[in-house]
Amino acid sequence: MNNKQKKILRALFFTPIRKNILWADVVSLIQGLGGKVISGSGSRVRFELNQMSLNIHSPHPGNELKRYQVQAVRDFLLKAGITDEI
Repeated sequence: MNNKQKKILRALFFTPIRKNILWADVVSLIQGLGGKVISGSGSRVRFELNQMSLNIHSPHPGNELKRYQVQAVRDFLLKAGITDEI
């Protein structure tokens, strides 16, 4: 995991929830953690990491995650055993 990915990980766990997190950065983070990003139909995407999965829609028309999406990714990372303490 590179420094940018570490920065994104910290941003995902920041309180209050940030709304300026880019989708491409989250995809990069999941891949940097050794996870898989599987594109479905339309804007559907499946993240897989440590035997956990998250089905989520990529943000559109913009490229920044909405707060509920940040919370969903945060919960997914916690269930996969990932915290901001990396």
